[in-house]
Amino acid sequence: MANGIKYINMEEPILNEHNKAEFPPAHTAEHLLNQTMVRMFGCERSRNAHIERRKSKINYNLGSCPTPEQISEIERTMRQLIEDDLPVTFEFVTRDTIPEGVKLDKLPQDASETLRLVRIGNYDICPCIGTHVASTGEIGEFRITSTSYNEGVFRIVFKVVPPVQEP
Repeated sequence: MANGIKYINMEEPILNEHNKAEFPPAHTAEHLLNQTMVRMFGCERSRNAHIERRKSKINYNLGSCPTPEQISEIERTMRQLIEDDLPVTFEFVTRDTIPEGVKLDKLPQDASETLRLVRIGNYDICPCIGTHVASTGEIGEFRITSTSYNEGVFRIVFKVVPPVQEP
């Protein structure tokens, strides 16, 4: 494994091209938030998210609106995961070597045979070709700025403030 990248059964992986320019701290926070919501509410990962440098929004299908206490717990969990400074690593696998529990239902129809799995410590693993930080400590401060619930859709608007880099 070099630079957090583990190659399985291949030397040079071939992936689909990525057409987004993400803000790595917010995109990595999206992974953590997805897994936190799955664990807390038993819901699916979000199918739609708008992740930006200034603010991000992400929607979840839930049967009821989370309580203020549950929303505080989401934010507390996210802050703890960031403080834990979990490593963010990648591994390349073929569809016939997918680890148990990794869902492929959100992949585009034209996804390549080779997939890149993004693993965040032992907390989350999912296929993704986006850009990420090297460890969760690089995300910085996570803040939920607002939430809303309408017709079974719970929206979280959040912001990340990366740590100040020392010169």
